[in-house]
Amino acid sequence: MNRIYTLILTGVFVACTFAVGSRPIGATDVKLVNINTASADELATAKGIGEAKAKAIVEYREKNGPFKSVDDLRQVRGIGDQVLAKLRPQVTVGDGARAPAPHAAAASAGKQ
Repeated sequence: MNRIYTLILTGVFVACTFAVGSRPIGATDVKLVNINTASADELATAKGIGEAKAKAIVEYREKNGPFKSVDDLRQVRGIGDQVLAKLRPQVTVGDGARAPAPHAAAASAGKQ
């Protein structure tokens, strides 16, 4: 019976090894969503944005112009600090770079 458990555990270990592959820990294939150009459908693909928030983002952008920074999303109804924190690694304003973490932005602001 011990041998059966050993074989099962070995099989599970091997399967997990193949599933993970050789990707670095923490590597993701997250495609950044440009909040200045994305449609409501594209915005809704980001985790934390449903259809209602996606429409609100598009409406805000159409009324007020492009977002200057990801932090400007706070001005959109329904998006507060917690939602913004979840969105930050998934969205951009157009330069292809992720928005800096709040502590990094504050540190770089102090160096100016």
